[in-house]
Amino acid sequence: MLCGVLEDDGSPDAGAGATAPVRVLLVDDHPVVRRGLRALLSSLPGIEVAGEAASGEDAVREAQLLAADVVVMDVQLPGMDGVAATARLTAAVPGAAVLVLTMFEDDDTVVAALRAGARGYLLKGADADEIARALHAVHAGQVVLAPDVAARLVVRLSGAPAPTAVRPFPELTDRELQVLDAIAAGHSNTAIASGLGLAPKTVGNHISSVFAKLRVASRAEAIVLAREHGLGARPTAG
Repeated sequence: MLCGVLEDDGSPDAGAGATAPVRVLLVDDHPVVRRGLRALLSSLPGIEVAGEAASGEDAVREAQLLAADVVVMDVQLPGMDGVAATARLTAAVPGAAVLVLTMFEDDDTVVAALRAGARGYLLKGADADEIARALHAVHAGQVVLAPDVAARLVVRLSGAPAPTAVRPFPELTDRELQVLDAIAAGHSNTAIASGLGLAPKTVGNHISSVFAKLRVASRAEAIVLAREHGLGARPTAG
């Protein structure tokens, strides 16, 4: 389900079959992801995949060469990231709409992308219907946000206190939340790896991801934040 912002001139799909198809440029540094998106979008009516790019720099160049209508942009790219590429692209190709499609849903990244000129922000995992509606909507000049992203953005912009969440840190995966809970309980990486049946390197990768998503710089900061949200409430072991 999508949350549309700004005026709505009808269904995003309206008129798709009677006009030229929406020309889409796919930007993602993972070839497998691009192939999957190409296959998905190529099956949708009114959508034409005009090209692909694996970096921010390539995205700006290809958008100009291909006269793309919509650029589906990942955030994490080598060199120039997706936010910087969005700003450069919207200045160079003002007729192209950028639809961010990423796994990052933190508020700072969403706000930065919208300030850079993105007209839409979806999370990877959105289904074909959601992506199709979003492509037509941003091409028509609307702003489209994933529902969870829109709800948090409204709270942030209004200054109202965030509603109590049943699950703390929704930006974390279930496994990352388990790791953070164990950190808050005082467990070492070795103990966490043993308790969760993971390799120590995998635990380290999860911890790095948790730190990045929660924007903390140390284990101590992560523990304080986690305990403020009720994690780690069990005896320390290991």
